[in-house]
Amino acid sequence: MDQFTYRSTSPSRVVFGSGTLDQLSDEVARLEGSRVLLISSERYRDVAESALGDLLAASFTGAQMHTPIEVTAEALTVATEHRIDTVVAVGGGSAMGLSKALASRANYPQIFVPTTYSGSEATAILGETDAGVKTTRSGPEIMADTVVYDVDLTLTMPMELTVVSSVNALAHAVEAMYAVDHNPAMNAIAFEGVLRIGRGLREVKPTPTDPAPRADLLSGAWLAGMSLANTGMGLHHKLCHVLGGSFGLPHAPTHTVVLPQVMAYNASGAPAAMAAVANALGVDDAPSGLFDLIVDLNGPTSLAEFGFTRDDIPRAVEVSMRQHYPNPVEINEEGLVKVLTAAVAGTPPPT
Repeated sequence: MDQFTYRSTSPSRVVFGSGTLDQLSDEVARLEGSRVLLISSERYRDVAESALGDLLAASFTGAQMHTPIEVTAEALTVATEHRIDTVVAVGGGSAMGLSKALASRANYPQIFVPTTYSGSEATAILGETDAGVKTTRSGPEIMADTVVYDVDLTLTMPMELTVVSSVNALAHAVEAMYAVDHNPAMNAIAFEGVLRIGRGLREVKPTPTDPAPRADLLSGAWLAGMSLANTGMGLHHKLCHVLGGSFGLPHAPTHTVVLPQVMAYNASGAPAAMAAVANALGVDDAPSGLFDLIVDLNGPTSLAEFGFTRDDIPRAVEVSMRQHYPNPVEINEEGLVKVLTAAVAGTPPPT
């Protein structure tokens, strides 16, 4: 019998659909904002600035992966100089991470417009990098006030990014299913997230600009983000934080390589969760089934593709062992070496 304590940490207003970017200025007005700092990539800057109109006070396009604190300091200077009262982040996890960092320091209201499937928009979790070490923290001031999901903004996402971003979202739902504080509500939400992401990945390959699979992926990422926001993460996220913060590896591709290997490592301690993931993905074995899906979609399977080699494993293990994470299987040096060796080699996970 499950025993659990549950309290929702997702108070954000969610606006989901097609063409919803047109409602952005209305959402700023709901928050009584009048001087917006837009954080975006150059790709979305023009369309976002147009949607904000006269509410735009300044733009910042320098967000970086893993939210380095020096970039946050630069953006905070811009916000102060322009007397910003609201932050709007349009883009992926890097843009939203920087917005969260600003909100944690100056308590700005935030609106997120995700253009990838990171799921970060649904969490009150901030990961920051200082001197090569990535740390995470959480708090109500980090949570977005509003999230605007516009499926149209994802229709031209390159397939390479689509795959890794989707698996990044999938990782949140998978780890939520075997989290030490998992509960029936989050299990159901995580299962639906895995179901939609798996279906979306299969259907988006032949028709990448079709709104239907894109809507599945975007809504699945939202559900996976909710799972991440309401449960604790385990070994997978621990390793990816180390690989990103200490070795500079790209965020979503690293999640894509590591997730099947960690799922195989944790399978003996979380059989019910792995059975649920396999069911949602429509495969016999969750770790190998996910690995095969990544291969079929031409996604990355080896950390060596990003410059991480066997020689880097001892340091990664040492950094990973500094802090304890709850996990269904005991985390030890021998196990981490096995996971990272397989991730470097790109070998299929054991069934």
